[in-house]
Amino acid sequence: MAGIEWARLTAPEIRAVAARGNALAVLPVGAMEQHGPHLPVITDSRVAWELAAAGARLVADEMPVLVLPAMWTGMSEHHLPFGGTISLDYAAFSGVLRSVARSLRALGFARMLIVNAHGGNDDPLAVACREIAHELGMPVVAAKPWSMIPQTLAAVLEKQPGVQHACEAETSIMLALAPELVRTEQLELAATQGPGAIANRPALSRVWSFAERAPGSGVRGDPRAGTREKGKIMLAAMAEALAGAMRDATLWRTPDPVWSPGRGLGSTGPAPS
Repeated sequence: MAGIEWARLTAPEIRAVAARGNALAVLPVGAMEQHGPHLPVITDSRVAWELAAAGARLVADEMPVLVLPAMWTGMSEHHLPFGGTISLDYAAFSGVLRSVARSLRALGFARMLIVNAHGGNDDPLAVACREIAHELGMPVVAAKPWSMIPQTLAAVLEKQPGVQHACEAETSIMLALAPELVRTEQLELAATQGPGAIANRPALSRVWSFAERAPGSGVRGDPRAGTREKGKIMLAAMAEALAGAMRDATLWRTPDPVWSPGRGLGSTGPAPS
């Protein structure tokens, strides 16, 4: 395990990994936010780290790869009404990511994969990754593991069509990873939804707090259907999907330097990798 875990290695050992060439650093990104009355506030960060490590272990014999400690807070201001939540704003969030990427490049790492386990980070990550990639000239990829396994979710989940929040899916994952942290005696309360929840509007974008989206318990979905067995199946599928992304050479091509002077006067073919 220490072989892929950045925090357990010495500086010379990390330098040796970078020196192998085309080294990949994996940054798990989660959140510190309410997950109803039954799941701990560290859920997303714990899941992000476990998935990143599981994926990296699958490719460790094929490439130089290290997994950084999880970034434990993300953009979660919509969960603040329920307590227990620590949130960054976009400037801070993107600033931390940029500083990590700059550090990695200075250390000789050629690629950065962000493994994100919090939906509120999705849009900010999409913008931050493109900005960082253009600025540093290195491939930076953000992965949404839950979105990588639609067939598995459809086959495993019984009470909901996909991942929601502190739901059947996330409860199953935590039952598989850390059952001692799941307050199973609170599942009935967690499944009790308050009146007046605002439905999703996929084609329209604005901020809604979870006091509006999931009044009462702060949960969307039915965690009572969560099981350890479901969690193990989903964890394995997401680890395999992440390993596939790590192996995908197309993802790791050098970003096209579209902002460089005169770029519009040159070839429209892909930039050299």
